Amino acid sequence: MFLFGILFLNNFDLLIMLPCMILVPLYTLVGCLTLFYELSYSYSKNSDHHEDEINGVSKSSLLVLLIPYLHFIILLFVLRFLEMKYGKKSMRKDPVFRISPRSSEAFPNQEEPEGEDEDVQAERARTASALAALNLDEKPVIIASCLRKEYEVKKKICFSKSKKKLATRNVSFCVKKGEVLGLLGHNGAGKSTSIRMITGETRPTAGEVVLKGNRSSMSQQGVNTIKFLGYCPQENSLWPNLTVRDHLEAYAAVKGMKKEDAMIMISRLANVLKLQEHMKVSVKELSAGITRKLCFALSILGNPAVVLLDEPSTGMDPEGQQQMWKVIRATFKNKESGAILTTHYMAEAEAVCDRVAIMVSGQLKCIGSIQHLKSKFGKDYLLEIKVKEPEQVEPLHAEILKLFPQAARQERYSSLMVYKLPVEIVHPLSQAFSKLEAAKSTFNLEEYSLSQSTLEQVFLELSKEQELGDLDVELDTTVKWKLLPQEEP
Repeated sequence: MFLFGILFLNNFDLLIMLPCMILVPLYTLVGCLTLFYELSYSYSKNSDHHEDEINGVSKSSLLVLLIPYLHFIILLFVLRFLEMKYGKKSMRKDPVFRISPRSSEAFPNQEEPEGEDEDVQAERARTASALAALNLDEKPVIIASCLRKEYEVKKKICFSKSKKKLATRNVSFCVKKGEVLGLLGHNGAGKSTSIRMITGETRPTAGEVVLKGNRSSMSQQGVNTIKFLGYCPQENSLWPNLTVRDHLEAYAAVKGMKKEDAMIMISRLANVLKLQEHMKVSVKELSAGITRKLCFALSILGNPAVVLLDEPSTGMDPEGQQQMWKVIRATFKNKESGAILTTHYMAEAEAVCDRVAIMVSGQLKCIGSIQHLKSKFGKDYLLEIKVKEPEQVEPLHAEILKLFPQAARQERYSSLMVYKLPVEIVHPLSQAFSKLEAAKSTFNLEEYSLSQSTLEQVFLELSKEQELGDLDVELDTTVKWKLLPQEEP
């Protein structure tokens, strides 16, 4: 107050300028230069009647010099507040505010699973057994135990009660060495959230992740994590101005590969993924398919023990997909590494995955080999018949209903007839094929096929629950609908 009084008595203009200097950090520099100019000008006059003016300016300059320190304290608290509210987890401890940081370990999940499929229950028991195993060589490379993730939904009204959205609920699975596990599910099913919890990008609300026998959190594993973990995210996290070769060499250096080994590995990846022509092209000039190939190549560079592939073939043409699938099979077959692959393409899951887990509304609905899921959840067989003469369609339809009374016709074209047959009327298969052979001879059919339900049909059947749930969320029953007035004809 004393200093402000002096300022008010000696220099009213300075009193107006000081609030601007406090509120606008850049203005401090201007104020300092102004005061130093006035001080040097007053000294240059070297007269007695300017002595009071010199004393006033000197005291003012002292206050102005203290203002940057005030800025430092204020902005430090503002920065800390913004980091706590919007920032992500820091890699290092803050020397001022993080002397005793909160533990990054998630809480154990106390929730008891209800109504789970027997295969999901068996996988949970297998996961618990793997956690308790003492021999690291026998442990799976990836263990996800009872993962749960809750997100806070933004408040629509300032004082309204905050709500939580459940992204994953009690998800447990493990991946053995040499195995590729496929995670299937619609958007919002929890696939990417599970991947982010495994990488350490997202902290689980409850549960535990063990990679390569290490229970430590990802931030504590540090450099070792970089060497044994490969990650291909949905987003292309690349430098737009660097070339393909620059990316591969940079990642090889980060993973600690020797220069000679890195050159050999980069050359092999470029050959199998057909990247030779693009090695000197910058990322911003690449097509979407080539960019995804690069992200995939970076994830398997250095032969990491754990690889996480989040929809790796999105945006690629069929030829590029086939090349990637071939590399995935060769990378993990009979090797010491394991992988998790999320995808929307059933053909991709059938091509590269040893087992498949289908997620619905944040929970595992089923898990097992593709053939096991088809046999267990495939409710129908698909019968396709191709006739030579269109006039045979109706008599043949009557015969099919006579042979298989519960057959339901799905499609009919000029020469193709498609039926859905319940499993119980098809078994035993030997009798079903005998009936179809007799019909083929009688009606002179061109060909027919009887196949099990596809993985896509199983997936769609199991995912109906989430579709209905999404519909319930989107519908607002409080809205009152009114018919628009009809125009008179």
